[in-house]
Amino acid sequence: MAVVFSDDEFQLAWIELDEPRLDGWDFFTETMGVKVYRLYHKESGLYEYKAFGSLTGCSSEICADVYMDLNYRKQWDSYVKELDEKDFSGQKVIYWEVKYPTPLSNRDYVYMRERRVLEKDGRKIWVILAKSTSESQCPEKKGVIRVKDYKQTLAIENDGSGGTKVFLNYFDNPGGMIPTWLVNWVAKTGVPAFLTDMKKACSNYSSYCKTNK
Repeated sequence: MAVVFSDDEFQLAWIELDEPRLDGWDFFTETMGVKVYRLYHKESGLYEYKAFGSLTGCSSEICADVYMDLNYRKQWDSYVKELDEKDFSGQKVIYWEVKYPTPLSNRDYVYMRERRVLEKDGRKIWVILAKSTSESQCPEKKGVIRVKDYKQTLAIENDGSGGTKVFLNYFDNPGGMIPTWLVNWVAKTGVPAFLTDMKKACSNYSSYCKTNK
């Protein structure tokens, strides 16, 4: 059974790359040419995030390949404790454990993802969708909190000057007793840190592929 996301979900992602839908969203922060907005969820008391902007010096194709390459991410993302793709009855599922600072417990995710390349009017747009799944064959670990509500949308295309135009939509509920101020601080500092790491990972990817593939 293949990972299934609707055609509409992919279409909405690339449409938002052109026309951001921000009714009800508040501006949160801006860094490295990327603007971040957030939307408050009353049910969880947490925020969902959208980011729009460009990554300079990084082509869309390389950016998409880096984003999908789990083995490579283990090398450049220092927060990865464990990251593997597992196959359960033909269903591809990703297990991801994220390091949290002491005294907080690590979090882990079990999720599905799919990448498509959409072409329209001579444009080429990479869209990657991911969402949590309740895969019972990935049992919860003692001392690690399972994130059961997670979704992410990434849409990217070349910006015409050697960089990548980006749209990112992200939400997760980390669970446990994490103060709201800490969640907000991580969101505000984590975006620039992740983008910095991602750009560096893209620039080093060809060298990695030569020695590891």
